[in-house]
Amino acid sequence: MLPGLIFLLAASVAALPPDQPTLADAQSLFYNAHYEASAALTLVRRSPDTPDLANDELRTSALLFQLRALIEDHGDRGQALQKCSTCANLIGEFFAEIHRGQDQARAALRSQPDDDAALFFLGKMDLNYVWLQLGLLGRKTGWDEYWEARRSLDAVLRHDPQHTRARIARAWIDYIVSTKMPWGTRWLLGGGDRKQALADVRNAAAMDADFFTHAEAEFGLWDMCLREHNLTEATAAARRLAHDFPDNQEVATFLETHQAGAQHRDR
Repeated sequence: MLPGLIFLLAASVAALPPDQPTLADAQSLFYNAHYEASAALTLVRRSPDTPDLANDELRTSALLFQLRALIEDHGDRGQALQKCSTCANLIGEFFAEIHRGQDQARAALRSQPDDDAALFFLGKMDLNYVWLQLGLLGRKTGWDEYWEARRSLDAVLRHDPQHTRARIARAWIDYIVSTKMPWGTRWLLGGGDRKQALADVRNAAAMDADFFTHAEAEFGLWDMCLREHNLTEATAAARRLAHDFPDNQEVATFLETHQAGAQHRDR
């Protein structure tokens, strides 16, 4: 086994919490960028007899971010995928988890169509699916999931306009359409406005919310500002995130790199 892989596995094991892990334990791992450990812990937490959509959604997100870390920053993602020894298994695992979570959410909605929790988690897992296909793999597919996510999240926001996580996810839908689709397709998909998406995520980050919901909003703001090359606001968000998640090496590396670049420009 390669030394680097040994180190990563040891770090993941060390990051796992003790017996009787909670969803908050898995969330903490996720937001500290320990995606592999977070995904492993959600599997440990799973009960075969009790549906847990929050746990399932977090697991799909952790798998998605594992894949993102492996291929997103490479210039040619196709080549990166070909060279990645673990990506094929991760993608297969991701699809299996998505279908499992979708089936459970849809079953809940058949018995209670206005279940906001089921609507939200269905929409969020659909969004994760679209992100993988369109954002990471560059495949123009996943339209059924796209429309289902849009309808589900819109239904949640009609019932509860202050549902922070639904507002964040809905903003990402608009951002995906605005930045990943040509104009004609954008119109067919109901339109998208990247500036409005950024404003919506910024507003979500300012809303009163629980710790991890606020973290999701702040990470969304950081990510979207980076995509928009708004380094000033991205840096401010990253500093707040570094305070709450000091083990997140992605945030720490960004701040170190940006600070070094700023010092170089000031000379």
